[in-house]
Amino acid sequence: MEKLIGPFKQILTLAGLSLKGSLHDDQLEIITDGGVLTENGLIKAVGKFDNLRQEFPDAVVEEIHNDQLLLPGFIDCHTHICFGGNRAKDYALRIAGKTYLEIAKAGGGIWDTVTQTRLADEQTLLQGLLKRANHHLSEGVTTIEVKSGYGLNAEQELKQLRTIREAGKLTKVDLVSTCLAAHMLPKDFDGDKKQYLQYVLDGLLPVIREEKLSNRVDIFIEESAFDMESAQTYLTEAKQMGFDLTVHADQFTAGGSKVAVEIGAVSADHLEASGEKELNLLAKSNTVAVVLPGAALGLGMSYAPARKLLDASATVAIASDWNPGSAPMGDLLLQASVLAAAEKLTTAEVFAGLTYRAAKALNLDDRGIIAAGMIADMQAYPCTDYREILYYQGKLKPGMVWKKGKRV
Repeated sequence: MEKLIGPFKQILTLAGLSLKGSLHDDQLEIITDGGVLTENGLIKAVGKFDNLRQEFPDAVVEEIHNDQLLLPGFIDCHTHICFGGNRAKDYALRIAGKTYLEIAKAGGGIWDTVTQTRLADEQTLLQGLLKRANHHLSEGVTTIEVKSGYGLNAEQELKQLRTIREAGKLTKVDLVSTCLAAHMLPKDFDGDKKQYLQYVLDGLLPVIREEKLSNRVDIFIEESAFDMESAQTYLTEAKQMGFDLTVHADQFTAGGSKVAVEIGAVSADHLEASGEKELNLLAKSNTVAVVLPGAALGLGMSYAPARKLLDASATVAIASDWNPGSAPMGDLLLQASVLAAAEKLTTAEVFAGLTYRAAKALNLDDRGIIAAGMIADMQAYPCTDYREILYYQGKLKPGMVWKKGKRV
């Protein structure tokens, strides 16, 4: 059934923009008094509302009566929103001056969440995940990547991934699962880091493939997690098994992004510690640089060098890193707005990083732009000028969200 939605004061399509490098606001395609024709969850046509009404007289009209501005739905390409418990104690220690590594060595950090997640039953995990996913959807995020990584043994990682799959059946938002069993060496594993990674390769990834729980594998390359050499071996074998790859890279020390580029990872995420060498490697590659302002805010760190990455012609996406430890806020638009002010990003660069460039980080080419043939994932803001959205630094939220053409 054809449905015409509109009129909108402005439609910011994000069509015709480059995948790599810097963008200027005068490159944005803005359709005034526009409408979107949808059919079977896809966008069929975009243009002037009155013209579309004349061209498609049999279409059902979903009329918008107030001044609204339409954007593609946001895509959060890096989250950890399937977890048990919280880490408020960690946060209190951190703002009192303890470092991330000090907290981890004292029994906090990732291992604390692993313990709480293992104790949580699947129903508890499911309800927590659904609550966070639906909150994201209400704020215009229509596709969410969700990592495991708080189980850290085959049984518990499968529990997380099965929970993510079940949640995907119960929410309208699209959930994209990623296996992050290589988050850190579990404290209860009888062996070293290389042996643990081999255990994941032999005992977990084949089951994930068999049950079709995920087609993505991630690893944390850092002092507190896994070294570059072990990660390269692990990712090479995972790639041979048919998984797409992504890497937690350069968060505290540089090096992970080099592995990501050399292995052909879809994305390298974090990058707060990336230097000129890493920027140039990423810029010359097809690996998406995913910056995570929520983690920088939560840890009191400098932001990833988004401006330098864009100027070097990298593809830069912006994600929330929503997790119970370093990035508990989960407000993607707020974080992107604050990052824009700090890194001097144009509005076009921010919206690109939240939409079609974020889709690229998930190997998705069917969303993130309002154009014919794309999934009709959209959000409308109660304003008349697209610049108002970042101006209010995340306080202006969408009043209407559509998932596959249906108002949610």
